[in-house]
Amino acid sequence: MKYYLIVGEASGDLHASHLMQSLKEIDAEADFRFFGGDMMTAVGGTRVRHYKELAYMGFIPVLLHLRTILRNMKMCKQDIVEWNPDCVILVDYPGFNLKIAEYVKTHTNIPVYYYISPKIWAWKEYRIKNIKRDVDDLYSILPFEVDFFEKKHQYPMHYVGNPTADEVREFLQSTPAAEKEQVIALLAGSRKQEIKDNLPAMLEAVKPYEKDYQIVVAGAPGIEPDYYKQFMQGAKVDIVFGQTYALLAKSHAALVTSGTATLETCLFGVPQVVCYKIPMPCILGFLRRHFLKVKYVSLVNLVAGREVVKELLEDFSVTNIRSEMEKILAGDARERMLEGYKEVSRALGDKKAPDNAARLMVDRFLAEPSGKAERNIKH
Repeated sequence: MKYYLIVGEASGDLHASHLMQSLKEIDAEADFRFFGGDMMTAVGGTRVRHYKELAYMGFIPVLLHLRTILRNMKMCKQDIVEWNPDCVILVDYPGFNLKIAEYVKTHTNIPVYYYISPKIWAWKEYRIKNIKRDVDDLYSILPFEVDFFEKKHQYPMHYVGNPTADEVREFLQSTPAAEKEQVIALLAGSRKQEIKDNLPAMLEAVKPYEKDYQIVVAGAPGIEPDYYKQFMQGAKVDIVFGQTYALLAKSHAALVTSGTATLETCLFGVPQVVCYKIPMPCILGFLRRHFLKVKYVSLVNLVAGREVVKELLEDFSVTNIRSEMEKILAGDARERMLEGYKEVSRALGDKKAPDNAARLMVDRFLAEPSGKAERNIKH
């Protein structure tokens, strides 16, 4: 089969590369063409554009690069039609990908599969109309999304497992068990603005613990060490790059900016405080009342459906971070959080997400008359 994949950021490149590998194991003649990154390129196929040519975040960057974005979108649409794949696989990145889905559905008979469903349960719920109209199959990596799509919006979809859970399990299985040490990990986000907003307060909050704990910052991919150094001057702190899992495996506690890192920290059994500085906290209250559809921001709490970890957003401050950190270093609060983590792990299950999604995609295609020559597919 011929697969056309589109991702728009580093996490999509990672997840799509694993999906491609799973597809290759099922489909001996898998042929890939994609908008993607280095990890997808390593699996094989033809890269049309690097995702860095698409990945503009925020209103101003998008506006400044609008011409480039539109040019890439037009080229992507034309390229899909000319290559005529057996399916188009979209990975997250809804602003770009839902436009592609609409075009493909309108101008071709090519099925559209969406891997890692758009998080419309948090923001822009109106996009469900586009998904129902333009997406043939939706593959979710978050178990609570099933109720949102199927019960609330009567749109059938698949929960295939969680790739982050897969990756943590694989790391733990392939690495000698690490003893927990007197380490506090700081995971301050993956973008420069997040690091600038969150890391200084994190460093200040853990100062009282520098004598008894080793403080270690997990450096984000693509962020140069010098960027971190401006915030770390005078602090007794280390930094590591490309070793986040090894760091979490031995950490006693962590301060984490919301995102996938909160789920990773949970799966490694590290009690955490979620810290996310909001430049204008009053805006968050307005957004919660009028636009945001969710009660929590961390994946840990969203999966659990309740507060397992403390989220400091409107009440983000050095004093509050330090107070919450004190609670999880020892005692009942720490044990309650670790029990909550087990609940999250059970909810995620042990399905291997890319393998499940690959099999469902191939089976879906084979079940429908395509008019194309039969290919060498394993059963």
